[in-house]
Amino acid sequence: MHNYLKTKYYFINKFDTNNIDKQDKQTIIIYRNYLSKVVNVNEIIKLKKYCKKRNIKFYLSNNIKLATKLNLDGAYIPSFNNNLSHLNYSYKKKFKIIGSAHNLKEIKTKETQKVDKIFLSSLFKKNKNYLGINRFKLLSNLTKKKVVILGGVSKKNLKILRLIKNFEFAGISYFE
Repeated sequence: MHNYLKTKYYFINKFDTNNIDKQDKQTIIIYRNYLSKVVNVNEIIKLKKYCKKRNIKFYLSNNIKLATKLNLDGAYIPSFNNNLSHLNYSYKKKFKIIGSAHNLKEIKTKETQKVDKIFLSSLFKKNKNYLGINRFKLLSNLTKKKVVILGGVSKKNLKILRLIKNFEFAGISYFE
């Protein structure tokens, strides 16, 4: 792919081997199915086994307890989740917790939640959380946590990531 890129995070909402098969070992799959009210544990277990076979890390969104129970690689805490109960859990040293934020208040919440990395959005996608490059840089300098770019990353704007000195990003459409 691109040799200056490090870890990439690919959000999926269903088990689809076609897109997973296109990913390299620098890609971490994050399963986030917010459309369904019921957690499909069997689908998560199938995804875990498939990712393990392909040597790709697998995280679960918004359910740290289940992610630790299923011995996944990590969990993702969305910006709307302010819960701190996971701080009482015990998990393996390799287990990583990551989370997203759109503003300084949410960044501080993610720091309190002790995430390993903060996904800051939206860099490119012009939505209600649009930051643009300057605001993104400003906010990313307000935390000591590693920041991951989220929002509208495409193959066309990938070169801009080098200007920000950030080589990790997350997305959906980039990978499809």
